[in-house]
Amino acid sequence: MPIATPEAHAAAPAADSRRVLTRIGAYVALTKPRIIELLLVTTVPTMVLAADGWPSLGLLLGTLIGGALSAGGAQVFNSYLDRDIDAVMKRTKRRPLVTGAVSERGALVFAWVLSVGSTLWFWLVVGSPLAAVLNVVAIVGYAVVYTMILKRRTAQNIVWGGMAGCMPVLIGWAAVTQELSWTPVLLFLIIFFWTPPHYWPLSMKFRGDYEQARVPMLPVVAPARRVAVEMVGYAAAMVATTLALAWVAGMTWIYVAVAAVAGVWFLAACVRLYLRSKAGAAKLHEMRLFHASITYLSIVFAAVMLDPFITEALAVR
Repeated sequence: MPIATPEAHAAAPAADSRRVLTRIGAYVALTKPRIIELLLVTTVPTMVLAADGWPSLGLLLGTLIGGALSAGGAQVFNSYLDRDIDAVMKRTKRRPLVTGAVSERGALVFAWVLSVGSTLWFWLVVGSPLAAVLNVVAIVGYAVVYTMILKRRTAQNIVWGGMAGCMPVLIGWAAVTQELSWTPVLLFLIIFFWTPPHYWPLSMKFRGDYEQARVPMLPVVAPARRVAVEMVGYAAAMVATTLALAWVAGMTWIYVAVAAVAGVWFLAACVRLYLRSKAGAAKLHEMRLFHASITYLSIVFAAVMLDPFITEALAVR
């Protein structure tokens, strides 16, 4: 009979702790934290613009926590519903539901807990019934409309399904003002028009994965030249919307300058991709445009956030 040594007794709790941390990490991975981070980047500037300055710290943190719970719940539903697709795509085959790090039942329970919890959080803690309702719309839009209905049926899946990713600006505005207006609608449209030129380059890069999984992303069913043309069109509409926002929200010339310069830069990147696709270039450098889209959105919303303070500073002068 083996004798338990002091070293073995000491190692057991450490091993248990590692298993717990690994399991927690797997559940966190289901929420796709990098996507949540991108969604929250648009929420803070929207709340600052709605409050015409910094909202209260409690409201800001409460809305961000609710937004993280909401986005996490929607992403876990997506991971659960797309587990068959993830299993055949090289980019996603290491996700927790594919590897078995999280059980299907565990993921589904986790998704419901996050989704219901975020809705109650917005209603009771943030104190905004409108934000709670919009939160439900966002989760249903992503889990049901995009993941269950559109993603496997139409090449325009990311266009209309991407509307769920635009909801954080409406939620953030509602949390501050308890109502909606044309300003948050234009912020919504900026992200709506931004989504195709943001996501389609990624789909172009991993076209083979989507084709193998039989997901009809536009780059799978259409030539690269057509995809690039549509990206240029969406990018142009996006830039026009950022400039329209300045007029509707009464923003400063500094915001207009930043939005215009950033818009020309990003639009030029889309045109470069089109020219390379038209020339039949072997390497389109799609991921450059993907990363550029994130930089662009961050710049524009940083300008949105700073504008109320610039307005105040100019008024003092």
